[in-house]
Amino acid sequence: MACFVAHYRLILILLAVLATSAILPGQDGQLMELYRHLHRNPELSFREKATAARLAQEFRRAGLEVTERVGGHGVVGVLRNGQGPTVLLRADMDALPVTEDTGLPYASQVKAKDQSGREVGVMHACGHDVHMTVLVGAVRELSDRQADWSGTLVCIAQPAEERSGGAKAMLADGLYERFPRPDYALALHVTPDLAAGEIGLCPGYAMANVDMLDITVRGRGGHGAIPERALDPVVLSARIVLALQTIVSREISPLEPAVITVGSIHGGTKGNVIPDEGKLELTLRSYSDEVRQDLLDKIGRICRGEAIASGVPQTLYPVLDLREEYTPSLYNDPQLTEQLAAAWERSLGEARVKEMPPKMVGEDFGRYGRTDAKVPLCMFWLGASDPAELAAAQERGESLPALHTPRFHPDAEAATRTGTQAMP
Repeated sequence: MACFVAHYRLILILLAVLATSAILPGQDGQLMELYRHLHRNPELSFREKATAARLAQEFRRAGLEVTERVGGHGVVGVLRNGQGPTVLLRADMDALPVTEDTGLPYASQVKAKDQSGREVGVMHACGHDVHMTVLVGAVRELSDRQADWSGTLVCIAQPAEERSGGAKAMLADGLYERFPRPDYALALHVTPDLAAGEIGLCPGYAMANVDMLDITVRGRGGHGAIPERALDPVVLSARIVLALQTIVSREISPLEPAVITVGSIHGGTKGNVIPDEGKLELTLRSYSDEVRQDLLDKIGRICRGEAIASGVPQTLYPVLDLREEYTPSLYNDPQLTEQLAAAWERSLGEARVKEMPPKMVGEDFGRYGRTDAKVPLCMFWLGASDPAELAAAQERGESLPALHTPRFHPDAEAATRTGTQAMP
């Protein structure tokens, strides 16, 4: 406990420094210029070359020791400021294959080829441009006021969060071995559910394990008018889809959150032709690793069982392919989160700090706490909506454009100001 208090004192000091300094004179406009540049020039996951170069440049200007190409396009900046604990601050850099429809004067016009080779629009529809801008603002503040705190800051610009590979790649490339190992790690994520100027916190499980599972349902094709000579994979696929719904409702405790969604089903080319196979694409969500494994095991059992019931031989049992882009659940250290909440209530005001429910979305920031180092984490929500627009939408019973949609447009200036004050 004494160790926690000693380490946590640095975070409190950093919060106090940021809260009292607000934003350095002239920095507000500079940060907005940076934000608009990042927004206009998004890059897809694993291709963040220019974005990484700009973040490296910003870190160097603030006096950090900078290492580039960590786990691909990852950037690590270190600011050593005497004795004390080490705090890691993280921002993600990648954008989404979404064509922007905000009408903003600095809207993205970028086009790129996606994983399948199709030309797509590219947009910071998840707010990573705000995340990066906030990190740069916080780094500038803390670098300018080193006399007010001591310890070590490790700031990382992470690639490929949207495809769940960036954190894994940076850790595999020695993030915790080549650079000061953090005592705590913090990050933020914008949300349109809160007004700009507000912060949301969720202690404990805050985001979910995310798995993507493909199932190939095999059979024996034939003429649609002679079904008795075939083994119909379309019917078998339908039976599997329905049977999967009983896993969460009847085989997982109602006290354990879990989701199985079959988001895609394909099979056949013509109404009078029974195909040889069908394809299912699933997303699975859970919090605990035990429930995650339970879901996978039970899905496999149901696929085999339904195949047997349909008379499919063992050689044609469904094939399950669990994609590598697994995102581990995000667990916010309760003690750290509660202490941060208390500090923010003092520095920002109680009314601006909100308790938020856990969500079943994914975020690979959780991976930084899944190593042998067991680093305590906290990711907090940063309000991104214009307060008047949010209030009006709520009064109408509507929602503002969500993350990952073409019309998502944060109140970037107000959100950046609060994020810079809050991100120690």
